[in-house]
Amino acid sequence: MPIPATPNDPVSTSTAESPQVDRNLQPGYKHYTNAFNQRSSISMPQPLRALSLSDVIVQFIYSPHVRQRFNSVDLVIGCGDLPYYYLEYVISMLDVPLFYVRGNHDKPVEYSLSGQRQGPIGGIDLHRRTIAHKGALLAGVEGSLRYRPGEYQYSQGEMWGHVISLFPGLLKNKLKYGRYLDIFVTHAPSQGIHDCSDLAHQGINAFRWFVDVFKPKYHIHGHIHIYRPDAVMETQFNNTLVINTFGHRETVLELES
Repeated sequence: MPIPATPNDPVSTSTAESPQVDRNLQPGYKHYTNAFNQRSSISMPQPLRALSLSDVIVQFIYSPHVRQRFNSVDLVIGCGDLPYYYLEYVISMLDVPLFYVRGNHDKPVEYSLSGQRQGPIGGIDLHRRTIAHKGALLAGVEGSLRYRPGEYQYSQGEMWGHVISLFPGLLKNKLKYGRYLDIFVTHAPSQGIHDCSDLAHQGINAFRWFVDVFKPKYHIHGHIHIYRPDAVMETQFNNTLVINTFGHRETVLELES
């Protein structure tokens, strides 16, 4: 499903032509062609509806209303700086998988009345990993630039190391699926896309290079808080739709074969 463009976010669209059938072919050939098309359609990945979350608790999501409002969601993507219990609540109500990265405000261990946890129970940590799920290829990198003592903060050089660690999985994806990646999940943004000038919110050089080279269809990030209604939250960067998911966003992910 195409995502509407805003005046600041030009989006290019293309239309694929329907395959033509030569009606002069013998019945046997026509039957073979139809069978081939049926096999091709079976192998095409289906669109997935994703609920992405980051940075702030949304009260209507942290309530029983979430089940009715997002009952068609296929997966949840966490982009960091959220309590683990919040993410657990969402996926328990929706009964869908969670793929997440941590943000610079996340804690190595979270304590609550139900005990301690080192991550959202039932979630899959994407940091420095590539994952295939229902035809979608995901990978992620946690954290932000280091600007104070604390966990999940890195230098620009260390972020390059995280990105390079994804290379083996990406090459396997290319050999097996014909493409490197569909969805790149991070906490921090790329350099020059949705980022800010202060050190804490500067974008990551390695992410911009990564998106330009490996061309995921989506880069979903958090970290950049939105305070104005005219703030740009979606940007088309070459082949990649970059989405700032501050708070929450629901996105239909159109996947390639």
